[in-house]
Amino acid sequence: MTSWNTNKREKKEKKSSQESPVQDSNEVRAKKFLGQHFLRDESIAQQIGDTLTLKGYSEVLEIGPGMGVLTKYLLQKDVKLTAMELDRESVQYLNSSFKENHAKQITDSNFKVVEADFLKIDLSDYFRDTPFAITGNFPYNISTQIVFRTLEWREQIPEFSGMFQKEVALRICSKEGSKVYGILSVLVQAFYDAAYLFTVPPHVFSPPPKVDSGVIRLTRKENFTLPCNEKLFFSVVKTAFGQRRKTLRNSLKSLSLSDKLKEDTIFDKRPEQLSVPDFISLTQKIESDAIPD
Repeated sequence: MTSWNTNKREKKEKKSSQESPVQDSNEVRAKKFLGQHFLRDESIAQQIGDTLTLKGYSEVLEIGPGMGVLTKYLLQKDVKLTAMELDRESVQYLNSSFKENHAKQITDSNFKVVEADFLKIDLSDYFRDTPFAITGNFPYNISTQIVFRTLEWREQIPEFSGMFQKEVALRICSKEGSKVYGILSVLVQAFYDAAYLFTVPPHVFSPPPKVDSGVIRLTRKENFTLPCNEKLFFSVVKTAFGQRRKTLRNSLKSLSLSDKLKEDTIFDKRPEQLSVPDFISLTQKIESDAIPD
């Protein structure tokens, strides 16, 4: 897992970069406040690289490359790779030692390193209207934010793969009826087919995290336009799971539904009992309910 920042970490990152410039070009220090855990297992890095199918795109964005353990396997593919990294120490390493060590794979047209925060940048500045895939070893503390940002740019992102905390990876891929099925599961699977691929143990990282990691792949649906009001859909899902133990009749009270609509048997269910198509159907019913007769 590599390095992305939130506002409250920016001052720490700047101070760390100023006080501790790269001393050894062959090593980057993992920084706890950035959530960095560097993958050391080459076989697993190659497996993550192979999760990309390269269908429907020729550009790839790697989030948080760190020391480039995954990057070098992505460079073996016929893609244009952008490595986006927030940690200045890692950026220096990637632009120096990494490029020197992999000079045969790198050209001016197939690889660039960008020092930026994925959660804040305008992706059109780098990709314009071009489709691209996302991959990476994501830090636990902002991994769900990365997924939600991906959903915002779904029209340009046909495929997404990467490593999460196993619990989060399972939540993304879970189906209705599961205890971990929730907002993230429904919103992701409304637009992407989600597959849990494999588990990664802690000992292959430096420093090792305290929990297992999981690698997933999201493949955008052929038809990823919802047959309902998307803003309302997001609101219904988030409101329903805000009180997941209650029936929809109670958890959706704030939406001011008509008594007639609330007689529908779907409101007898709890949110984890509804599939993605069920949530779409529910949104359509609520949308129609708001239209005066």
